Amino acid sequence: MTNPVHEFYGNRLRVRACGLCVVDDKLLLVNHQHLEEGNWWAPPGGGIEFGESVEQCLMREFQEETGLKVGLKDFLFATEFISPPLHAIEFFFRVEVAGGTLKNGSDPEMENQIIRDVQFISWSVLKSWNPNSLHGIFKKVPEPSKIMGLRGYFKL
Repeated sequence: MTNPVHEFYGNRLRVRACGLCVVDDKLLLVNHQHLEEGNWWAPPGGGIEFGESVEQCLMREFQEETGLKVGLKDFLFATEFISPPLHAIEFFFRVEVAGGTLKNGSDPEMENQIIRDVQFISWSVLKSWNPNSLHGIFKKVPEPSKIMGLRGYFKL
């Protein structure tokens, strides 16, 4: 069986903007299918389109994936992920909710949707999850809440 994520995003470099959004000590995460086996959760974000600023990308991606409008705050860190056929460079920012209503969104590029769920998840719940079910950046911190303190460049 072919993987639609590999087919659509594979064999090219993707530059992505991602947002860390914390409300009431809970981090907003999106559950995707076809990226790993089982559940795989990552902060909202996506590919920057030609001519689009990072801020415009984050605002668009949050609206598409979560139904929320956000404002960009601080640049936090960058990651690079290389696992053929996927290669991504990601810029992570702290964002704040500026409006909208939380809902399961969609990925307009994908014919078959890969977004399963969107939730604000408490740090204590995240701490109990298998690290393999979370974006690779969580393996760079001793506990999930420490992600907000990361600065620099990380190879995943």
